[in-house]
Amino acid sequence: MQNYHWVIDSEINQLVIELEAVKLLFQNLPNRPHIEENLRRHSLLKSAVYSARIEGLPDTLLFPKKESQNLLSAYHYLYSSSSPRKFNLTIVKKLHQLTLKGLSATTGQFRQETWAIFNQAGSVIHLAPSHLEVPSLMTEYLVFVNNLDLHPAVKSAIAQFIFEKIHPFADGNGRVGRLISSFVLEKSGFGFRGLSPFEEYLEANRDQYYYALEPSTDCTRFINFFLTALVTQSKKILSQLDQSAQESPEDTLLPRRREILDIIRDHPHISFDSLSRRFPQINPKTIHNDLSVLQKKNFVKKAGSTRGALYLTKTLN
Repeated sequence: MQNYHWVIDSEINQLVIELEAVKLLFQNLPNRPHIEENLRRHSLLKSAVYSARIEGLPDTLLFPKKESQNLLSAYHYLYSSSSPRKFNLTIVKKLHQLTLKGLSATTGQFRQETWAIFNQAGSVIHLAPSHLEVPSLMTEYLVFVNNLDLHPAVKSAIAQFIFEKIHPFADGNGRVGRLISSFVLEKSGFGFRGLSPFEEYLEANRDQYYYALEPSTDCTRFINFFLTALVTQSKKILSQLDQSAQESPEDTLLPRRREILDIIRDHPHISFDSLSRRFPQINPKTIHNDLSVLQKKNFVKKAGSTRGALYLTKTLN
């Protein structure tokens, strides 16, 4: 890991100061558990969908595909109390297994072949280390990252940067790399309670993101980009929380029912089949029950009584 280097310049120092200020504001926010839970659910879904999009895997927030469903599970695990506190090989392989579940036969296993990045002309612009070196490099990498005496956010950026250069797996390295930086942030107190999906910023600034990750051993440019993304998104979610002066009746809904309500608001006159496809793992009878509860509580109404009935929010005409 000796080849990797960086410069903590004035711009990076300023971003760290801003991040510390945002963290303090988060800590002093009033306790609004239902609002936070709903924002967290949307945040994790956005993290999963945008992370998939960054990898060129088309997806939507309404009907996330298998890749995003896997990532959502990985993010939930990452922010749960069951995830380990120490950054080690177990968590790296666990995140890969969750990310590629049902998509690869080699989840959690290091690649067994050479790997390179090619430009449009077909020329190699970056050759990853030999697969024979990966096990020892990952051991060295974990020791190196855990011993870094830097601000946690800077450490998180470096952890993601070097991981993606090693490229230990045959597939999913970008997705796992972003999960790793999120893990390091969360365990060091800068996860912002899972409310700040900085993958949204990465997807919106994809060219800059790839430019910051270009083949190099200098992490400075990526650290700057990473911190900018984190500060931007955390300020954005902080603004949303500030605008939520008090909890509303809908904030008390169970997460899935709140999600169904949000979907109907975004897509009025939606059919039951369309709603049900949004929750492929849930029995349709359960979705019917959720809709019944929403109707009884006057959140939504049903137009029609046949299989072709449509749903819309109660406030709509």
